Amino acid sequence: MDSNTTQFYTGLVTCIKQLLESDAFKERHRSSNKVFSRDRILTFPIVTLFLMNLVKHALQDELDEFFKVMQGRKVAERVVSKSAFSQARQKIRYEAFVELNQVQVAYFYKQGEPQRWHGLRLLAIDGSMSDLPNNEDVSAHFGVWHPQSGGTCAKARLSQMFDTLNKITVDAIIAPKAKGERALAAQHLAHVQPDDLLLMDRGYPAFWLFAAILKQQAHFCARLTVSEWKVAQAFVASGQLECEVLLHPGYEAQKTCKEFDLSPDPIPVRLIRVELSTGEIEVLATTLLDRTQLSVSLFQDLYHLRWPVEEDYKVLKSRIEVENWSGKSVQAVYQEFHAAVFTKNMTALLAHPAQQEVAQQSQQKQHDYQINMTNLISKMKDTIVYLLRDNDVVSLLQALWQQMLKTIEPIRPGRSFPRKKRVQRRRFAMTYKATR
Repeated sequence: MDSNTTQFYTGLVTCIKQLLESDAFKERHRSSNKVFSRDRILTFPIVTLFLMNLVKHALQDELDEFFKVMQGRKVAERVVSKSAFSQARQKIRYEAFVELNQVQVAYFYKQGEPQRWHGLRLLAIDGSMSDLPNNEDVSAHFGVWHPQSGGTCAKARLSQMFDTLNKITVDAIIAPKAKGERALAAQHLAHVQPDDLLLMDRGYPAFWLFAAILKQQAHFCARLTVSEWKVAQAFVASGQLECEVLLHPGYEAQKTCKEFDLSPDPIPVRLIRVELSTGEIEVLATTLLDRTQLSVSLFQDLYHLRWPVEEDYKVLKSRIEVENWSGKSVQAVYQEFHAAVFTKNMTALLAHPAQQEVAQQSQQKQHDYQINMTNLISKMKDTIVYLLRDNDVVSLLQALWQQMLKTIEPIRPGRSFPRKKRVQRRRFAMTYKATR
């Protein structure tokens, strides 16, 4: 990679490293001013870094291997016990990982060259559910699922606002399952900027949420459920490709707008008809009203651009194994989720220059190519420790990019597979952790 790229990523790593090791950061995120006050093996930065290192195997084995990397040993030896670590981690607030992620995301948008869609930052909001350690404290905090057979199981609701073009999570939330998707979407709006474009699936549209987005001077493109929106029913019946309508708030929507100090004024939107290959008709509602700049033909592809947020949950659950919890406490769940989001984002950011080079090299080939993210996530294990501890970051970055360029795969557009609705989800047992 060229010197400008190397300088950018060296600056990113240095920024995170300095924050992680700063006294002010420790003061903000330690549980009290009495902890991490003495020089011990499990310092604040060490515990934080360990949790960012994609922990998913037996905890003691992970600790031994981590200190093998830290101390440059050939054989993993016992440095700290898992009991000592479990006590140390409870002294760190999970917000430390939230701040670290916010800093690296802000650095990217300020110093980097993010991709945009017609000048707009493209953000998809989507949610999921997560299995949790099944114990009394976690169940009481997050809530439980009641399956038709077997006992109850602890569950959390996940939500994220995801930049679909740059493949990074701008904001992520793990919350009690009783919290609804729309309420969590409203929390994400604190990170929305003017001229952002929010993509939302059919579970999200609500007048008050639309009003909240407009209050942030942002735009939206949302899929409406035809059976629930009279304007959508009338639009489909008309046979038109597009039209402009006013969305009026109902009685409950007016109450919600008043509660959240939102404008109840009617919202002008553009309805767009999208016909799928299956014959199904989708209705999109958007505040992008300019037909001359943004034609109807652009919107079918636009809505499909929200698909990477779905794929990102696959990365979190199946590649990073975020549900493979190493701790059993409520605090541990929050820590590990946000630590996983941080490392996933750093991985995605490091992939950008390699992906640009791969795209250029594949212009003369039959298919476009992309780097293999599964392989890269695997490479990030321990590499993130070296990145944030070693002084020679440049050679490490160059070596990592070379590995990315060697491990690529073709992009085959137009492929479609039926969704399997009854997939047996993978479960992770706390007592049967895998070895390396």
